[in-house]
Amino acid sequence: MDLRPWNAHHDAASCIGEVWFQRRDASAPAPALLLKLLYTRAPLSIQVHPDDAHARSIQLPHGKSEAWYILDATRDARIALGLKRAVSEVRLRTSIDDGSIEDLVQWRRVARDDVISVPAGTIHAMGAGLVAVEVQQRSDTTYRLFDFGRSREIHATNAVAVAQAGPAGPQPHARALSLRRTLLLASPHFVLERVELPPESEWYLNASDETWLFVLEGRARIGAVSTDVGDVMFLESDQARIGVGRHGFKALAAYASADPMPDLLQSADGVHASPASGRAALQAAR
Repeated sequence: MDLRPWNAHHDAASCIGEVWFQRRDASAPAPALLLKLLYTRAPLSIQVHPDDAHARSIQLPHGKSEAWYILDATRDARIALGLKRAVSEVRLRTSIDDGSIEDLVQWRRVARDDVISVPAGTIHAMGAGLVAVEVQQRSDTTYRLFDFGRSREIHATNAVAVAQAGPAGPQPHARALSLRRTLLLASPHFVLERVELPPESEWYLNASDETWLFVLEGRARIGAVSTDVGDVMFLESDQARIGVGRHGFKALAAYASADPMPDLLQSADGVHASPASGRAALQAAR
C-alpha cells in the first residue's frame, strides 16, 4: 500500500510497515506515549501485551494499552480483537501450539475513520490492507501467539499468562465535546480526540499534559511551524496559537491523561494569552 499522503517520504515500493514519531531533542525525557503510523500489506502477528501490574511484576515500568485510528482500508480489510468465546488457559495454549488460534480470534471488518481500542491483555492482530495511526503506552513488550508462517519466535507461555482468553470488551463510541472537538477514546492511560477547525480561523491549543497532534486534513500554522497532512507535532506544558489555512484543518490529538482536557482548545477571539514559549516545546516529531 501507498503511505501517501500520510507520509510522503515512503511509497508503495518501500519495505517498511511502520513509522515511529519521536521528539527531535534526543536529550529530552521520553514521552509517556508513542505514536506510530502503520500500514499492512500482509496480516501482522496475532499478539498480546501485558498490563501495568504484570509488567511491574517482571521489572518493566508499565504495560501496553493501545488504540488504532484507521486512515485508510481496502474493502475487505479486517482486524482481530479478542476471541470468539471464552476458553481455558489449557485450550488457549493448545490453540497457540497447533495454530488454531487464527480461527479462534474474532475477526471484524474495519473502514476509514474507525477507532479500535486495544487494552492490555486483549488478543489482537491487524489484517492486510490497512493504514492506521497507533497511539500506545511507551512500551515495546509484545508476546506473539501466531505469525502467519513467518519464522519469528512465538511467546506461548508469556502470552497465556497475560491474555484475557475471551471476547474483547465494548468498543468506544465517539461523542462531541464541543462543536470543534470529538472524543474518540478515553482510557486510563490516554485520551484520543479529533479536532476540526474551520478555514482561516485562529485558535489556541493548551497542552497542559504531553500532547501529540497528527494532521488528517488541511494545513495550519501551529506556533512557528507550518503543518500539512501527515505531519506530527509534540507539545508539553505549553500553549500554541493555531492559524488555520483556507481549506480548514482536521487533526487527531492524543494526550497522556485519563480524562479530556477541558481547555485544550480555545478560540482566539477575545482570548488574552501569550504566544508559545521560546523554549521550543513545540517540535516537528517526525
